Amino acid sequence: MKIFKFGGASVKDAESVKNVSMVLQSQGFAKCLLVISAMGKTTNELEKVVELYFKKDNYQTEIEKIKRKHIEIADGLFSENHAVFAEINLFFDDIDSFLRRNKSPNYSFVYDQVVSCGEMISTKILSEYLNEIQFTNQWLDARDFVKTDSSYREGVVDWAKTEESISTLNTDICYVTQGFIGSDDNNFTVTLGREGSDYSAAIFAYCLNAEAMTIWKDVPGVMTGDPRKFSDVSLLSNISYEEAIEMAYYGASVIHPKTLQPLKQKNIPFYVKSFVDPAKEGTKVGASDKNQHEESYILKENQVLLKISTRDFSFIAEDHMSLIFGYLSKYKIKVSLMQNSAISLALCLEDKYNTADELNEDLQKVFKTEVVKNVSLFTVRNAKMENIDKFYQEKSVLLEQISKNTLQMVTQ
Repeated sequence: MKIFKFGGASVKDAESVKNVSMVLQSQGFAKCLLVISAMGKTTNELEKVVELYFKKDNYQTEIEKIKRKHIEIADGLFSENHAVFAEINLFFDDIDSFLRRNKSPNYSFVYDQVVSCGEMISTKILSEYLNEIQFTNQWLDARDFVKTDSSYREGVVDWAKTEESISTLNTDICYVTQGFIGSDDNNFTVTLGREGSDYSAAIFAYCLNAEAMTIWKDVPGVMTGDPRKFSDVSLLSNISYEEAIEMAYYGASVIHPKTLQPLKQKNIPFYVKSFVDPAKEGTKVGASDKNQHEESYILKENQVLLKISTRDFSFIAEDHMSLIFGYLSKYKIKVSLMQNSAISLALCLEDKYNTADELNEDLQKVFKTEVVKNVSLFTVRNAKMENIDKFYQEKSVLLEQISKNTLQMVTQ
């Protein structure tokens, strides 16, 4: 089977949905599984619903707005009496009904039950449209197949149960399913982390022993830098799994960090291609003697720089490290860069859940700390070391680290 993943930008309106069918026509619509994100900015809009709900504000108006948007998209694809309109209404009634009867104060639990509806609705619309134009497919609820623990908003996949479920699928037909979501042992929805649809596609690819996986984006492929942030960037036509994993870890937004490992384990080729121009080759990630090692630039913004030192100028020892990383785990904060000296530890952090202040409060009970917010982590992969001076120009560098072929700096 082939796995195709389409993100929110590729299904943002009726014309975009029609374009997906054109892409599929160009690729050959047979023995494939499509993993689809929520339409456009629906995830952000549903996050706002959850926010309003916990503020005891008028979340119903926001639900109505999102519903109208989806009905408008469906209006551009179906005749007015099509059954899909009743389905759309039902999904939004479910959101409202869940929020009215919910008693859980757990923000992450409520978040997952509500925000996941974006993917459910988008896949239903796309699946129905493809069937309408004779691209026969079966709609799947990903929650019946991707099984996780109960870590809401950051679900950990139970690979044994997931593989057992997905392996029952008929690989001779086509499917449309959701990215980003799975379910726990109680069948509650669990999301796999923001932007987790790429990861979902890799899970299905791994469990189905797919021939290849392709992610369709609004860019030509993996570039040597985000063209919105850097000039003179070029397309990387071939890169290794290892290089792609490093780039994703350092913050290259075109690839989700968890996506690569399952594909690498089974040597499944992974393509990043443009849904605007599907005939172009894009980027191939995998084992190849054509793999490139071009100088590449990654900018990870909205980071937090945390400097930690002992109060008595003693060394930062193993017991201190254990305590610090225990707190990082507790507050679900990821380390983007770490540097330690004898008496201090500097961490560049990704504060996805806005818990850095609580982390700092706990650390201050034991350590002296200094926090600098809104910093950026700038990474140069495959850096030409003889020319690195140019990267320091007009930058206020708070922390730097240089390894064999990678330059990293935290800047303000």
